[in-house]
Amino acid sequence: MLPLVYFAFPIFLLLLYMERARFRALSSAAGVGSMRGYFGPDTRASLMMGVGNVLIGLAIGGAVGAGYFWLYEHRLFEIGTGLWAWVLLFFTEDCLYYWWHRASHEVRFLWAAHENHHSSQYFNYSTALRQSYTTPFTVPLFYWVLPLLGFHPLMVLTQISISLIYQFWIHTELVGKLPRWFEFVFNTPSHHRVHHGANVEYLDRNHAGILILWDRLFGTFEPERAPVVYGLTKNIETFNPLRIAFHEWAAMFRAMAQADSWRARLGYCFEPPGWSPDGSTLTADQLRASLATK
Repeated sequence: MLPLVYFAFPIFLLLLYMERARFRALSSAAGVGSMRGYFGPDTRASLMMGVGNVLIGLAIGGAVGAGYFWLYEHRLFEIGTGLWAWVLLFFTEDCLYYWWHRASHEVRFLWAAHENHHSSQYFNYSTALRQSYTTPFTVPLFYWVLPLLGFHPLMVLTQISISLIYQFWIHTELVGKLPRWFEFVFNTPSHHRVHHGANVEYLDRNHAGILILWDRLFGTFEPERAPVVYGLTKNIETFNPLRIAFHEWAAMFRAMAQADSWRARLGYCFEPPGWSPDGSTLTADQLRASLATK
């Protein structure tokens, strides 16, 4: 069974076209302001990243699905497939997504897989499709527990798709802040703009999938205040999809190869991005701490 999210791609592309047309209309009316809109080479790179992600996901989907079904055969609980099971799965999957996403910002080798999603200096619906060639291999490291707990693999794949479909619409500058109750409970464009910000105060914040409640609960929530500077703290000036996909992996392996101890090699792999044995470079938490002391 193909994941539900694949059937949503025509809708994604239609919304992308509509958003791009809206930016053009605003630009003609001098109404864009600080919004960046679209840039052709960046958009094409994002779309090629999305296509590659889909193809790789399809290539390994059979093996991942077989693993999920094997775990389900050895499930710990009989959860079933009724309404209450779907409600429980919604919250459980959304919490797991939060921890996978947070770990993908706080563990270097997971960041190497995820970083390219943040590499665009634009924020629009094409950015939502700038997906990694290597995250299809990291997601199962967290999601294997769902079938083992007793959630049917087809339910798991469906809920993952629902989460991804929801997250598409929050990649936009055209939607401002929504009603306060909605902003308190759900992930929104405002919250996700913060997540894509390279501003020091925005680094590694708002990891939510659907519910922003996890960020509020676990101390990673940051509201949108200052204008967002999109991209990385050290941007890559390329639109080559292969370089976008693998440059951080290459940087990580170079650092590991040049390290003079196994402690340093493991650190470059498992410590947060920006970690170094001598403290010559700073992690996001260290950057925030340095900002707070100024």
